[in-house]
Amino acid sequence: MDFKPDTFGVLNADDYDELHDPGTTQLAVELVSSVAGNGRILELAIGTGRIALPLAKKGHRIEGIEGSPDMIAKLRNKPGGADIPVTIGDMADVGVDGPFDHVFLIYNTLFNLPDQEAQVRCFRNVAERLAPGGSFLIEAFVPDFSDFHHDQKVQTKRLDMHSVWIEAITHDRIAQKTEAQRIRITENGMKLVPLPMRYAYPPELDLMARLAGLSLENRWGDWMKGEFTKESTMHISVYRKPN
Repeated sequence: MDFKPDTFGVLNADDYDELHDPGTTQLAVELVSSVAGNGRILELAIGTGRIALPLAKKGHRIEGIEGSPDMIAKLRNKPGGADIPVTIGDMADVGVDGPFDHVFLIYNTLFNLPDQEAQVRCFRNVAERLAPGGSFLIEAFVPDFSDFHHDQKVQTKRLDMHSVWIEAITHDRIAQKTEAQRIRITENGMKLVPLPMRYAYPPELDLMARLAGLSLENRWGDWMKGEFTKESTMHISVYRKPN
């Protein structure tokens, strides 16, 4: 799949807020706020401002990087959205003027970068813009393919009298990649929403952080700081830059 930094927004911006609410926004805002403290904050893949706007309302100094002008347009149309500085570009490479005391990247968005090289560059890009002692928070799922058969899966995501949403996924074990095609069929027609991802397990993320000069400080199994265990399906990890 030929995904570029702005492709996700082109496909999803119109209905992103309605269809991509994980139900953890307030918990995420509170945890990011507590980790960031009073410092300057940068959000990677700021999107439509689901987390950034509540943080700004709490008084935090926040800026963003976003690959999609369409997502930024949605942000700008919300109360307070025009006041948040946003740089357009690939979060693995785009430069912004630091230093920042805290950087965060949530909702599995690190895995939207196409390969390990880009993910390593992203960590390095963050580390270069963190102030000494600064932190980098990531939310990501823990990969689990127990319900795949021959490295593929098809499931019904939504079904009612007027529509059906089906998701088909293939898995490349060597490249650690999945390619999904979400098929939305309604009375008005059909829409295809592809999504490739390059996943990584927590130990690989820790290694990427170490290569960038960061070290793991905390890892939780949910936004309420629950224990991270072998049964955890996601993690919130905080990396720290030395003083």
